[in-house]
Amino acid sequence: MKSAIKFTALAGAAALTLAACGAAPEETPTEETTETETAESESVDYQPCIVSDQGGFDDKSFNQLSFEGTQQAADELGQDVIDVQSQSETDFQPNLQSLVDQSCDAIVSVGFALSADTIESANANPEIDYFLVDDAADADFDGEADADNIKPLLYNTAEAAFLAGYLSAGYSEAGKVGTFGGQPFPTVTIFMDGFKQGVEYYNESNDAEVEVIGYSGGEDGSFTGGFEANQTAKTTATNILDQGVDVILPVGGPIYQSAIAAIEDSGRDVALVGVDADFYETDPSTQPYVLTSILKKMDVSTHDALMTAATEEFDPEPYIGTLENEGVGLAPLHEFEDEVDPELMSEVEDLQQQIIDGELEVTSYLDE
Repeated sequence: MKSAIKFTALAGAAALTLAACGAAPEETPTEETTETETAESESVDYQPCIVSDQGGFDDKSFNQLSFEGTQQAADELGQDVIDVQSQSETDFQPNLQSLVDQSCDAIVSVGFALSADTIESANANPEIDYFLVDDAADADFDGEADADNIKPLLYNTAEAAFLAGYLSAGYSEAGKVGTFGGQPFPTVTIFMDGFKQGVEYYNESNDAEVEVIGYSGGEDGSFTGGFEANQTAKTTATNILDQGVDVILPVGGPIYQSAIAAIEDSGRDVALVGVDADFYETDPSTQPYVLTSILKKMDVSTHDALMTAATEEFDPEPYIGTLENEGVGLAPLHEFEDEVDPELMSEVEDLQQQIIDGELEVTSYLDE
């Protein structure tokens, strides 16, 4: 029988910005991706370019993963990435124009915030392929991208977050888990929605009463007002920890750093759930705290979309990462492997297959 846990989809458009500064990372992604037969000595006449959301390409999650996928594609094509970083929303339009002026064949725009400027740039430059990470490029909400040369790259992270919520509820000894976000944008609350659904499904399946602290649904929750690791983010995390949670999910780039600082100050054993990247791998300082991470494989999808456009043809059909196509997922337990009941992990694996098979429904704003 199909089980369904319904939540109202969050409507409206908003900009997801992850603040982090620094130089672009030099390493290429370690995720397994489709192999290409492009010889190292050959090059393909296709120039990949990328513009960041606010912040830099070393944020250890959102911007960085997209950059790494673009970098890997450029390497395989025998090209050098042309990249430009945005420090504020006023940078978006001139940054996109600078890439157009440098004869880019493909432009990756990272983030919801870049949608309007990307649509404008794409319509003005129909000969360029655009790839918009985390937005449908559908400002008029008619169900189609507003430019024929934009490929949206979207991710149904609610599915993976559901698994993380179920896991966290089963792991929690306090019977309380928490979450907070940067701002109540769809690409933020999709994690929190899925997490909450997973906790509630655990309660339903195990006759339990694990509470979710910090989020009730939609815009009703704890939000820092931005995506910076600052005192506001730390205070928000502290307020949640003070209510007795022993697992916390911070959603919004570097704000996880503030959550870890709050955990350290609390003197209690609190596990952290990461987002976007496997924090255990991208930020070793998190290793003692990370139970798992909700993976959003922007590096893989960005790489694959660019390589398809460069070696075959541009496909404007939106990509949606799911558990089934491995565009989203859960990271390994790493140091927590011996602390999690194997039976609980077996249940999580079974739930993953049920979601893939369509037997268990997880809702998100992407349903619209």
